[in-house]
Amino acid sequence: MTDRARRSTLAGAAFLMATSAVGPGFLTQTAVFTQRLGAAFAFAILVSVVVDLVAQLNIWRVLTVSGRRAQDVANAVLPGLGWVLAVLVALGGLAFNIGNIAGTGLGANVLLGLDPRAGAVISAAVAIGIFLAPQAGTVMDRFAQVLGGLMIVLALWVAFSSQPPWGLAAREAILPSRVDVLSIVTIVGGTVGGYITFAGAHRLLDAGITGVERLPEVTRSASLAIGVATLMRVVLFLGALGVVSKGVQLAAANPPADVFRQSAGELGFRFFGIVMWAAAITSVVGSAYTSVSFLRTLTPALERHRRGVTIGFVLLSTVVFLLVGRPVRTLVAVGALNALILPLSLGAMLLAANRRGIVGDYRHPRWLTWSGVIVALAMAAMGAYTLLVELPKVWRG
Repeated sequence: MTDRARRSTLAGAAFLMATSAVGPGFLTQTAVFTQRLGAAFAFAILVSVVVDLVAQLNIWRVLTVSGRRAQDVANAVLPGLGWVLAVLVALGGLAFNIGNIAGTGLGANVLLGLDPRAGAVISAAVAIGIFLAPQAGTVMDRFAQVLGGLMIVLALWVAFSSQPPWGLAAREAILPSRVDVLSIVTIVGGTVGGYITFAGAHRLLDAGITGVERLPEVTRSASLAIGVATLMRVVLFLGALGVVSKGVQLAAANPPADVFRQSAGELGFRFFGIVMWAAAITSVVGSAYTSVSFLRTLTPALERHRRGVTIGFVLLSTVVFLLVGRPVRTLVAVGALNALILPLSLGAMLLAANRRGIVGDYRHPRWLTWSGVIVALAMAAMGAYTLLVELPKVWRG
């Protein structure tokens, strides 16, 4: 691989992870919780950024040093754990991908006036076309970079148009007037949980970027991914805060669309169509690619037919959406459930980081190990509380 190709792959992996983290579920969750919590939701955004930083740096380093995918590392830590992790990630990825497909339909509806179901089918065909391309990895990298950049520009425009209370948001991020566990677990699950944490690292493995000597550039790629995802989270939250701080009640049927409309009128609403479609289609690609990368090693047949399995994953998500649809409550609940995978996956990576049989002579930084332990334990505790106490409230409405 040439230096130019390697740099492109590193940037593509970063944007694949970042755009996977900012899908229609995140747009919906941000609007819903900003309406409920106001500026206090800034604390949940800050927590998600910290968790993202710790989880991504730990996972990207361990996987690229070992040269193995996450499920294979987990199996080396404890036989059978990788199988469990693969099934959980794939099921969570499928659940999210149904919402992602729905998001493409909604974006196409707002932007072009297409029926959402027709828009979803056309968008699924676009995603399948990417996986059918001769250089699918390169096409996927470029696709994520271009649409990710477009999303950032439009989201920044809406954030400034809504004139949010910047000072209040900064103060609430550090000293929140209210701490809502469900919002933290949900936003972390929607941006770091499940397949999302592994999207970039698995892309690097498939491109052959592995080994201790690649750690500096892998760390830069992970940092870029975290930076892009953080920027998107912050500006989308500020856009929503600017609207709700003026006393506007967001439309329950489509809260994120109302944020854009209230911020910038009809033009803002059209911009929402672009952002929603871009966020959704990049997440469809990221979810299908990463979920199947977990399933590939379960049997040789899946490895041999990985392209067909990936296309089948997109088709299944589309069919389920056409039959069932995507209520807002489902996206919030799935985000919370996806966060429960994080303690398991991160815990396995932390154990692997200190196994010479897995990482060789590599010495994992102590600060990453201990911060990872704190994050894994905290997310396990909050996830259990959410599962037992908060999620039943969500389903009861």
